[in-house]
Amino acid sequence: MVSNKKIYSVAALVLALGLSACNDGDSNATVTDSTETPASPAAQLTVTQAGRFQVSPFAFDEGAAEILAHDALLNRLFVVNSSARTVDVLDISDVDNVMKLDSIDATAEGASANSVAVFGQTVAVAIEADDKQAPGKVVFYNTTDFSKVGEATVGALPDMVTFTPDGSRVLVANEGEPSDDYDNDPQGTVSVIDVSSGFDNAPVTEIGFTAFNDQADDLRARGVRIFGPGASVAQDFEPEYITVSADGSLAYVSLQENNAIAVIDLATLTVTAIQPLGYKDHSIAGQGIDPSNEDGFNVRSVPVLGMYQPDTIHVFEQGGTRYLLTANEGDSRDYDGFSEEADVKDLTLDPTVFPNAAALQEDDQLGDLKVTDTLGDTDGDGDYDALYVFGARSFSVRQTDTGALVFDSGDALEQITGARYGDGFNADNTDNEGDDRSDNKGPEPEAIAYGEVAGRAYAFIGLERMSGFVVYDITDVNAPSLVTYINNRDLTVDADSGNAGDLGPESIVFIPAADSPDGQTALVAVGNEVSGSTTLYRLSVE
Repeated sequence: MVSNKKIYSVAALVLALGLSACNDGDSNATVTDSTETPASPAAQLTVTQAGRFQVSPFAFDEGAAEILAHDALLNRLFVVNSSARTVDVLDISDVDNVMKLDSIDATAEGASANSVAVFGQTVAVAIEADDKQAPGKVVFYNTTDFSKVGEATVGALPDMVTFTPDGSRVLVANEGEPSDDYDNDPQGTVSVIDVSSGFDNAPVTEIGFTAFNDQADDLRARGVRIFGPGASVAQDFEPEYITVSADGSLAYVSLQENNAIAVIDLATLTVTAIQPLGYKDHSIAGQGIDPSNEDGFNVRSVPVLGMYQPDTIHVFEQGGTRYLLTANEGDSRDYDGFSEEADVKDLTLDPTVFPNAAALQEDDQLGDLKVTDTLGDTDGDGDYDALYVFGARSFSVRQTDTGALVFDSGDALEQITGARYGDGFNADNTDNEGDDRSDNKGPEPEAIAYGEVAGRAYAFIGLERMSGFVVYDITDVNAPSLVTYINNRDLTVDADSGNAGDLGPESIVFIPAADSPDGQTALVAVGNEVSGSTTLYRLSVE
C-alpha cells in the first residue's frame, strides 16, 4: 500500500516550539515563529513520507509490525509480525511502493518471533519457547529463498537479537521474565553465538550475572533495582536491548526494570560493569511531567522522581568519544504473583516531606499517577518519603565509560506533543480519547535510532503511545536541538478503523544513503505494532 506523501520540516510544523532541552538539570526552551525556518543547521533536514505497507487483513493491536531489520543487499525489510507468528519480507526497491514479497513462518519453531537481524545473506530470528520460562532459540534463514540454515538454543525469552559489526557473532538479550504466578523466575542472560564458521551447530556462550549475586546490597546502594520476590541478582536482571560498539569490542545491555546498563567485554565474554542510571527530579523546572488524566495538556513540576529505565539504546562515537543514546520508556513488574504498581492516592505519604499530601493525592494532581511501591520508604517507618515513577519521558545521551548523563531532553517530548495536539496529547495508541496516559509514562519513548546525514548527527525517537517520532540534531551532544516531530496519526478517526495512520512505533531503523535503494538518499523505516504498518521516510538536507 502507498499512502499520500507528506513533507515535514520545522517550518511546516503545527507546533511552534524550538526546544533545546535539559542538560544537567537545566531547561532552555525557546519559541520560534512557525512561519519561519530557524537558521540553525538542524532546520535544514527535511523528512518526507514515502511508501507505507499495512498488514492485510487489518490486524489492530496485535503486533503485526514490530521489530524491523534492513537488508541492504536486496533492498528489503524483515518485519516481525507477532499476530501471524511470522517475519514478513517487504520489498523497498521502490521506496514509494512498499510491497510484501513473502513471509518466514516461525510457527514450527516456538511460540513467537520477538526480534530479527540481518547480516550479509543471513537473517536471524529470535523465537521464544511455548513455555516462556524455558530456553528459546535463534533460527537462521537465507535472505534469498528464506530456507532454514541453522539454529541455536539460547536463554529464556530471547527478546532482542543483533549481529556484531563484522557479522562473526550474534548477540541475544534473553529477558528471562518470571511466570505470572512468580513461581518460576529464570535468569536473565546474554547469549553469544559464534557464527564465524557457519550457522549449523554454531557454538553458544551464555553470559549470566551470577558473579554479581553476592553484590546485591552494594548494587542496591548504588541505585540498581533488585527487587523481585526471592530473586537473586542473576534472576532479577532482565536484559532488554543490546547495542555493540563500532569496533566490536564492547556490548551495552539495557536492564530496563533494573534501571541500569550492563557492559560486556566481547573479547573475554564477561560482564565488566553494571552502571546504575540514577533518577530524574521532576520537581525541577524543565523536567516536569503531566501527572494527571484529569486536566488536559498540563506539564508542570511535581515532587516525584523518574526512573530512566530505557528500552532501546544505541552506541555511537563522536570525536573519538563513545556515547550511548537511550529511549527512557519505563517499565514495571505487574504479575498476578507480584506487582510493584501503585497509585499515589493509595500510599501513605510522610507528613513532613509531603505536608500537602491530601491535596497531592487528588486525581487532578498526583492521585492516579502510577509509581512503584518498592522504593520511597527511605527510613523504613511504613510511609513514603519519596515517589518514583516509571520512565523519564525523555531521551538521553550518556557517557559509555561511566554511564554519566551528558544530556536529557527534560520535559520536551510532552511539550512538543502537547503543542501539536493540545488536550489530545498523551493519547494511548489504541484510542483517541486524549490525555489518558499522563498518569502512566506519558508518551513512552521506546524506539531510538542514530544516523548521520550530510555530515550531521541525528537521533530519531519513537513515541509508543502518542505515536510518531521526534528528530533531534545531536551533532553537539552537549546541546542537542529539536529538528521536527513526525506523526501521521489522525485523532479524528477511530483508532481501530485501519484509517487512523501509524500507531504504536515499536522500532526505528536508520538506513544510510549508501545502503538505500538509490544509493543517495538516507531513509528511516518505522515499524508500528498497533496499526500493523511499516512506513518509510526520506531524509534530505536543503
